[in-house]
Amino acid sequence: MDEMTCPKCGGAMVARQLRDLRVARCASCAGVFLDRADLALLSELENDWHRGSGHQTEPLPRITADMVAPPPPVRSRANSFIETLFSS
Repeated sequence: MDEMTCPKCGGAMVARQLRDLRVARCASCAGVFLDRADLALLSELENDWHRGSGHQTEPLPRITADMVAPPPPVRSRANSFIETLFSS
């Protein structure tokens, strides 16, 4: 991907690729830009991700008398393919 500038704020665009999908994300305003073919591929990859994710549940945390706050939520996986694309 050639060096691009964000059409919204003029910031530098950073390319990110996951599998066959390539998108550009603005480092300043976090705007996301992709072409029409990548948009169709993103839709297919998202559907494939959900098809294979299945039903998964986390065990409930054990509550004890000495706790002063609820335990933090456990998050072991992303909620969507798109979330995996833009995490860190």
